[in-house]
Order: sequence, then structure tokens, then C-alpha cells
Amino acid sequence: MPIHKYQPKRQKKKPVACSGEQPCARCHQAGCGDLCEYQQRDRKLKVNESYIDQILLENTHLKERLENLSSSRPSPATSDRVSSYPQGPYHTVQNPLLGERAWFYPYDPSAPPIYMGAAACTAFATRLRQFLTGNPNAAHIARTQYTPEALLLQGETQWPGLPQARLLVRIAFNQLSRVYHLFLRKSTLEQLESIYRDPSKQDDPSLTCKFFALFALGEVYSSRSDPSTQGRVPGTRYYVRAMNLTPILPERPALIHIESLLLLSLFSYFLNRRHAAYTLIGNAMRLGLILGLNHNISERQCTDPTERQHRIRLWWAIYVYDRMWCSKIGFPLQIRDDDIHVDMPSQVSCPAYEEQFSDTAYLVASIQLARIVGQVIDKIYSHKQHPESFLQREQQLLLAQQEWLQSLPAHIKLHTDGGPPPKHIVSLHLQFNQCVILATRPIILHALLHHRGHRENSEDLPRPVITLSEACIHAARHSHALIIEEWVNGSLPMYGYFYAQYLFSSATVLVISGLLPAFGNSADLDSLEVAIEILSRMSDHGNLAAAEFYENLKQVKQSLPGDVGKSVEKAGQLPRQSLRTSFSLPPTGDQAIENGGVSPLPIAGFTTEMAFLEPMMQDFLGIPDNEIEAIHPDLLTIGESTGEDFWPTTFWTS
Repeated sequence: MPIHKYQPKRQKKKPVACSGEQPCARCHQAGCGDLCEYQQRDRKLKVNESYIDQILLENTHLKERLENLSSSRPSPATSDRVSSYPQGPYHTVQNPLLGERAWFYPYDPSAPPIYMGAAACTAFATRLRQFLTGNPNAAHIARTQYTPEALLLQGETQWPGLPQARLLVRIAFNQLSRVYHLFLRKSTLEQLESIYRDPSKQDDPSLTCKFFALFALGEVYSSRSDPSTQGRVPGTRYYVRAMNLTPILPERPALIHIESLLLLSLFSYFLNRRHAAYTLIGNAMRLGLILGLNHNISERQCTDPTERQHRIRLWWAIYVYDRMWCSKIGFPLQIRDDDIHVDMPSQVSCPAYEEQFSDTAYLVASIQLARIVGQVIDKIYSHKQHPESFLQREQQLLLAQQEWLQSLPAHIKLHTDGGPPPKHIVSLHLQFNQCVILATRPIILHALLHHRGHRENSEDLPRPVITLSEACIHAARHSHALIIEEWVNGSLPMYGYFYAQYLFSSATVLVISGLLPAFGNSADLDSLEVAIEILSRMSDHGNLAAAEFYENLKQVKQSLPGDVGKSVEKAGQLPRQSLRTSFSLPPTGDQAIENGGVSPLPIAGFTTEMAFLEPMMQDFLGIPDNEIEAIHPDLLTIGESTGEDFWPTTFWTS
């Protein structure tokens, strides 16, 4: 059969009216060439379906590649930089330090990467080093100074003798009870005596876990360096015994289980096992939710007022730990404030109230401060979008911090006359200073970047940036002064984590202050050498956290410009009668002239409130919400004069 018979009939082409020129011949002849316009024709073509599918697939792949390129190579207009306040793009900005992608660093080539929270002090130090060296690929210093799991599998211990057990528990009480509510003091001592009267109770895993956690804390708080420990933190053997009882979580938990997890979470910081501490407090929180500790329980269901108050305070201890731990490592908060419906701690009418509970006002202040710390993590360091601008969020946080200071009862304020203040009062104010630093140090690092980008034309920084940076510097100076005073008095916990962290945090901020001529002070660089010295001594005594911070701070020192680094080195070699005289504040008036431009550290009269009394700070805090958007700090121009991108992708990913 002929093939041509089945071929489709070929359609004739339609004639085209115009010649195809511009203008066409007809329009040219008619004298209307300017109006000549071809009508766009949408012809229907028959194509294979597979061809269309291929085009759509290629289009999808191209979109994915473009999205990856845009996220990995941020331009100056992306949200990796803070946009100006009144403009729309500003509202999508989380933090001048945050990009759209999380920051990971490799811990071990054979293991998954470890997430690095932007709020962590060591992460901030890495950012500072990357700026100082001009190398955005400078590696983060991996944390290796912690007690490894292998060491925790060795050397379990038995119950100590009763006299030693009493001493260890009382030492733990003395160090902990005024700061946290983790147990009922009188009831715990009665439990200890009953255990030794009836040795069969030593087989109770819940009692063993709680008291061995207390023994561990009592031993580490009372110990100094011991060469025979071979790098093991005092109390580790008790900690190991207690931890071996925690893997199987109770299906019907009791309060003693939560008490044990809180104690073990705290001791994990002495081992510099921050992830373990975070996990333990997470378990404690979930057990607390099972018991409904985040709700008030009726008097009918729990008739004992001591027990009801213990439930309340135990929940708030979990809350404080959660906010504090998250601020140390930069992890998200584990529970929202909206999900908490329990009353604040209060005094109760019971015969043994003073023997069971600590100062209520102090605990309330600690909880309120922890709430502000949580707000800092949420408003400054989270990747979620906020309805308020970055500057508005900063103002809200500083207003909350000012209100916290103003509402402190007199006996909790930090008085500098009449002898050294109690340790728990110093600890609370160090926590407050760290809260201020955490909220404002992205701004002072931005100021340092701005200074490098505008050094030639000496362009002034916007006033809000200066105000927030000065608050950060003041908090750092105050923390540094308090810690040196504790060191000189011999009351600094040799194995403690938190004092080492506060010293490290303040030192990194004061390094930036020493490099900012506009409002910082070069004398602040002396604090770097002092902090390195103290951390070195704590490290020699076996403080694992101090060893980590010491290595990070040494790298910061080595990253300083040559002339600055030499001056710091020279300052570190000067003979000093004590560490107390090694730190200076900005000189003022005749005092600066008498001391050759450097004033000695004035402990007396140096209070936390001073930063909030500055006129510029009061002006900033008094700006109404509807006017703060009119402020135009030009934060988008970082690096535009040099064409540099200070926040490349390699800064956030390993």
C-alpha cells in the first residue's frame, strides 16, 4: 500500500500582510512609519509530551541552583547584613552576626558535624579572630578540653563514711542553696542520716543517684589542685556512679529524680561537658512536665505547703538552668514562657521554712533575669522573623534589664562598701552583666567592622550603635573587675565553669574596646593579658573549661595587629604587685594625668547601674516605638567602601 497515502496533509502558510521590515513597506508608503508595530502571534505547535517534561525538569533544577547560589553568596542587600531601620528589608534581619544558614564545625572526620550556636562565647571569639586576621576561613577551635566518655566508664566508688558524707553534703549546701533551689535542705539531711542508720536504703537507686551527685559537687567545691588525680576533676567518681543510674528513666517519676538530674547537669559543667548538661536538663524538664510542675497544684491535692512550694521552686530551677545553658551554647529554648502557668516562689507558713528554703527574693530575681536571657536568645540569636526591627528589640531588652536592676531589693544589690559582697550576690550580678554583653556584643563587633570600612573618611557611627557598644564595654569592665576581686580575695572557684566563662566573655569585648578609638580605650587591652594569666592558672589546676577558654584567648591575642600585640605583650611583662592593679578603666580628669593616662581599677562605687544612667542610654531607652524607626544608622554600608563581604558562607559552615 503506498506510504504517501497516509501522510498528513500539509497546511498552506497564511500570507503575511507586511514585509517583515521595520517599518514595513506599506506603513512607509502611507507615511506612518513611527506607528508601525507588529502584532505578536501566539502560534499553537504540536510537540511531544516528553519534551515538555524535560523542559520543566530543567527549569526546576535551574531554580534550585539559583537558590543555592543566592544563599551561599550573600550580597550586601541580603539579610546577612542589617538593613536601615525604617526600610522593609530590615524587618527580616535577625542579628548582624546571623546568616540564613546554621554554622557547623567538624569535631571528628568520622562523626557528624557539630552545630555551633551563635550565642556561644567561643563562636564570638572565632568571629573576632576572623576579623582581626582578615581571614574569613579561620577555623573555629574545636572543644577538646572535656572529660571523655572513656574516663567516665572507670572507677566507680562506694558510699563514703558518714562523717565525710555529712561534710560533702554541707559543702554542697553552702555553695548551692543560696543560688538555686535544688532540694529541701532539712529533709535532705534527714534522708542522709536515715540512709546510714538503715544501710539497706543504700540499694535504693533514686537515693543513691541524688546523694552521689551531692557528693560530687561537695568534693569539687572543696578541692584544690591534686597531682594524683591525673587530670580527673574532683568528684568525678561520685558523678560516674550517679550517672550510671540515669539511663533508664522512670515511667512514674518522683521529685527526687528531677533533683538528681539538676545536680548532675550542674556538675557536667565542671567536666566541661556542656552537651551532656543540656541533655540532662532537657530530661529534667520533660519529667517536670509529666508531673505538671509547670502548673499550680491545688491545696486539696497536695496539702503540705512545703511540698507545694518545693514543686514550684524545683520547676523554676529547671527553667533557670534551661535559659542559662542555652545562652552558654546557643541552642534553642526548650520551653516557651507561654506554656508556664505556675506561681513564682513565695514564703510559706510552715515551722521549718528557714531550714528548708533559701531567700525568696533572690530566687525571684534569678528567675526574672533568666527570663530576660531567654528573650535575648529569642530576639537576637534566633533565625525566625520578628515584627519589630532589630533596634526595637535591642531597646526592649535593655528596658527589661533596666527594670530588673531598679526592682532589686536592697539586700540583693551589689554594695561595694563594707567589705566584699557575698559570693551569691556577685554571681547574680555577673549573670546580669553577661546578659547585657550577650544582647549587645553583636553591635560592638559591627562597630569594629564599621571602623575598618570607614577608617579613611572617619565617618561617625550612629548614636544608637555607640550607646549599645558602650553598654557592652561597661558590662565587660564590671565583670572583669568583679572576677579579679574574687581572685585577689582567694574566693574564685578554682574548678568553676561560670567564672571562667564570664572572664573570657568580658576579655573578648574589652579587646574590641581597645581597638575602637572613637569610644573605647586602649587601656582595656591590658585586660587580655590578665585574663590569659588567670585562665592559665585555673587550667593548671585542672579546670577544663578554663583550659578551653585559655586556648581561645591565646588565639585572639595572636590575631591582634603587630603593634597592638606587642603592646599587649609588653603590658603582660610589667611587674605587678597583684593582679588587682593590672586592669585599668578609661582615665578621667586629673587622675588620668597623675597616672600617666591610665587610672587604677576603682572597685568602690563601681556598680552595675552605671551603664544605664548615662545620658545617651537614657535618651535611647526613651525613644517611642513610633519614632525609633526614624533613626537611620547606616548599617548596610559595612564594607561597601572596600567592596568586602565580611560574612561569607565559609564563616558559617565548615
